[in-house]
Amino acid sequence: MAQPKQTIAHTVKEYGRRLFGFIRGRVNSNEDAEDILQDVWYQLSNLVNADEIEQISGWLFRVARNKITDKYRKKTEESLDDLLPEEEHETSFGFKEILFADNTIPETKQLRELFWQELFTALDELPQNQREVFILNELEEMTLQQIANKTGENLKTIISRKGYAVKHLRKRLESLYNEFINY
Repeated sequence: MAQPKQTIAHTVKEYGRRLFGFIRGRVNSNEDAEDILQDVWYQLSNLVNADEIEQISGWLFRVARNKITDKYRKKTEESLDDLLPEEEHETSFGFKEILFADNTIPETKQLRELFWQELFTALDELPQNQREVFILNELEEMTLQQIANKTGENLKTIISRKGYAVKHLRKRLESLYNEFINY
């Protein structure tokens, strides 16, 4: 019987390249593929009875497929701050700062009121189900999973609705955001 480290090293050498290719064909980047592959190797290294696996290749590919599925389930939620253009994510400023800005400064109060008005106008343009998901998630701070449970909808459907709402709002509010930061 081979030592566990030798078995793992042999398995990595034998299946590493094929497994990486399998994973890479199903994810968006090399980094994601490398992360998932590392998770597969980690899971293999934590097996107590790795020698008892009859079809190691089948086991590896099944674990990889499960890890890929897990990655897509854990997809990060788009939030209100995702309305910011990419280059603005580095700064500490976000739309929540506009929405909940200090009311004592007249200019800030006026801009905040304008933003709220434009936000609700843009929300009214959305289909009801997208609007509801966005409001529950962003303004009432429910998780997407809580929304799915409340509505009885599939989580992926809720995520999709939120994504469509954010894309619409990003496009619709971009000029107002630009006015605000250039103010």
